[in-house]
Amino acid sequence: MLVVLGFVGQLAWTVENMYLNVFVYDTISGNPDVIAAMVAASAVAATLATLTIGALSDRLGRRRAFIAGGYVVWGLSTAAFGLVSADTVAEVAPFADAVLVAVVTIVVLDCVMSFLGSGANDAAFQAWVTDVTRTENRGRVESVLAVMPLMSMLVVFGALDWMTRDGQWSLFFLVIGLIIAVAGVVAWVFVRDHPVERHAGGYVGALVHGLRPSAVRENPGLYLALSAWCVWGISTQVFLPYLIIYLERYLNIEGYALVLAVVLTGASAVSVLAGRVIDRVGKARFLVPAVAVYAAGLLLMPLARGMVPVIGAGLVLMSGFMLVLAPVGALVRDYTPPGRAGHVQGLRMVFAILIPMMVGPWLGAAVIKGADERYEDLGVLKHVPTPTIFLAAAAVLVLIVPPVLALRRRDARTKEAV
Repeated sequence: MLVVLGFVGQLAWTVENMYLNVFVYDTISGNPDVIAAMVAASAVAATLATLTIGALSDRLGRRRAFIAGGYVVWGLSTAAFGLVSADTVAEVAPFADAVLVAVVTIVVLDCVMSFLGSGANDAAFQAWVTDVTRTENRGRVESVLAVMPLMSMLVVFGALDWMTRDGQWSLFFLVIGLIIAVAGVVAWVFVRDHPVERHAGGYVGALVHGLRPSAVRENPGLYLALSAWCVWGISTQVFLPYLIIYLERYLNIEGYALVLAVVLTGASAVSVLAGRVIDRVGKARFLVPAVAVYAAGLLLMPLARGMVPVIGAGLVLMSGFMLVLAPVGALVRDYTPPGRAGHVQGLRMVFAILIPMMVGPWLGAAVIKGADERYEDLGVLKHVPTPTIFLAAAAVLVLIVPPVLALRRRDARTKEAV
């Protein structure tokens, strides 16, 4: 269930984080501000869902119902994207601004889908993972879960990308939606709730517990790990929403699916192999070289031209991407207070999703518009992402150094005390 639900959840987020952007860019609007606004709005919805449902699952001591039911309705809402287009709006409301109405509809539907998905995956499933793992094996578990975003991209690019290239967006969203819904049914059969330590106090108190200054003072390691995750997340969101558009429109790589397949397969292998190393050398200690690899990839990408150089730079970039994510995620689980696993998933959403997705895409959009590289599509000028998005991401990454070094010092003091 760790693998199945982890993979299917990331399959949905791949569509939401990458292909939905391409869908909007190709069929509705080429304005990067539209993508940035959609990403930011969905991040708010996802965070609210994780905070509320995570705390509720803690209070009830149940994850299974939220996982199973959530995945089913998540799948249905994903399939609904295929019903929205500017042409459909023009037929239904010929006197309205078809593009504007379509954009608003997509943003609202994306918020609904993000709320349902985050409640099922980011709140209930991730809390369940914390429940059923322990400190000694979380490096390995996180290294496998960290691979799931890349594996999901690989499957989508390899098996389903042809639908988007042929303009069969309705079929694309329908297939993804059905896969997610089926995973919910499977979860109902196989997932079992793990005993959860209950805390005194009401639901509202549990909901806002982690936002109190006292909680920060009591759990410094947790908030240092979340801070590092936040900086890494902002850095990734500067370029990731525009990555496919960059490969296709700026580098003119027709076979970008092959590039991504090779890069994602290689990075996934690196992540899985690193799992045992993370547990052996220590998560905080492993973070320093991992950040260095990720930074090197960001600096190499602007230099890469052509399929082979891009594959090489991409392997370094995405391997570093995964090598940072695995130990950070494991550290957050290690520092999670007993009985607060669901609530901490809400905090994770604030630091790892909400803030990065509110800040990163807007930084990326500003950089793209500042470069002012455009192309004409059916008489409409569209902005094209340039290599500067990777340099901007590298500049943001510098801010991760203080929390990473603090985590390493804290880990060293803990080992000395033992």
